[in-house]
Amino acid sequence: MRLINRYPDRPSRLLLVILPFALVLFAYFMGSAERLTDNPNDKLLPSAVQMADAVKRLAFTADVRSGDYLLWQDTASSLRRLAIGLGISALAGLCLGIAAGTLPLFGAPLSPLLTVLSMVPPLAILPILFIVFGLGELSKVMLIVIGITPCLARDLEQRAREIPVELLIKAQTLGASTWTLMLRVVLPQLLPRLLISLRLMLGSAWLFLIAAEAIASTDGLGYRIFLVRRYLAMDVILPYVVWITLLAWLMDWGLKCLTRRAFPWYEGAKA
Repeated sequence: MRLINRYPDRPSRLLLVILPFALVLFAYFMGSAERLTDNPNDKLLPSAVQMADAVKRLAFTADVRSGDYLLWQDTASSLRRLAIGLGISALAGLCLGIAAGTLPLFGAPLSPLLTVLSMVPPLAILPILFIVFGLGELSKVMLIVIGITPCLARDLEQRAREIPVELLIKAQTLGASTWTLMLRVVLPQLLPRLLISLRLMLGSAWLFLIAAEAIASTDGLGYRIFLVRRYLAMDVILPYVVWITLLAWLMDWGLKCLTRRAFPWYEGAKA
């Protein structure tokens, strides 16, 4: 049997999923043990015990100065900013995508504009956002919005253009107005694609959030990472990175489940 036609069974698939993570952890802890044997004060590759102590101190011990549990406070602050940014981006991207992909008079100016805006590096305009919106919450949220909205809109625009013309013609034959077409025909086709696009943009959204928090913030996961880097506190940085990755994966899994449940008919829901 050709290799391209061989599929792993359920136990083999589970083993293949776990294997690369196990190899990475094995290589890390082997390297950590070797470095700590040569230099017990080495901070580059902390041991599992050191990282567990750091997590215990940040997550389950109140801070002496503020009395807060820093890990949970940082997580709540970052998730709040991320949720607001993604919500605004989803709404704006959906509206722009429908307008650009459905209405030719709007698509003519919007489509080139969205293409150009999607090419602008959001981190390059971060200083401008701080100048315009200040150093508060708004600038951090706006970085996420500006960073992912054009990409979401372009993806939804393309999906709107792929809707079969026959559907639009039939709806118009039955007397549908422009608003009815967009709300009853186009919108149901784009909503599942919106959730999938959000999944694809989660990594970028986290990147923009961490960058904004690192430069100007007093709390948040990105703020904490860049605060402790001056002390080379890898026992704090690595658990925070793992925690961010876990949160991003949970968000991706949640959007995937939502797409399957809300739009089981959509072919991309199984992806």
